[in-house]
Amino acid sequence: MSGLDLTLDPERQPRRFEVINGAGGRRQWSVDDKAQIIAETLEPNAIVSEVARRYGLRPQQVFAWRREARKQAASAQQEFPAFVPAVVTSPTPEPAPKRPARPRKKKSARDAGVIELEIDGIAMRVGRGADTKTVAAVIRALKATS
Repeated sequence: MSGLDLTLDPERQPRRFEVINGAGGRRQWSVDDKAQIIAETLEPNAIVSEVARRYGLRPQQVFAWRREARKQAASAQQEFPAFVPAVVTSPTPEPAPKRPARPRKKKSARDAGVIELEIDGIAMRVGRGADTKTVAAVIRALKATS
């Protein structure tokens, strides 16, 4: 008699049979369900093992889902810039207060090589042989007052 022939030995007959109907195998979790479970594990004082047990999962599976979600978030950040490009425009200049125009003098030979600067309505003439340090100091002072 073989060990598989249970009908001949009345003491070895199985007492209970379990019949499983429907599709077997792995459960399929939707993306929304996974996101909800992951969100629960990220709450303050949440314990991943407890959340996994509540849904009939193993903690390893939930940790794998979290790792996958982190990878997807990192790849999404690489596709799009993590900053907003800044657009810099120059401010519109305010019109200077109108001052009466000075009559222009005719240029003479002594005016040759003279530099005229006007900063915020203040005119400055730099003649030949002027000290560069002095001129630079006057220009800085004019800019500081504007």
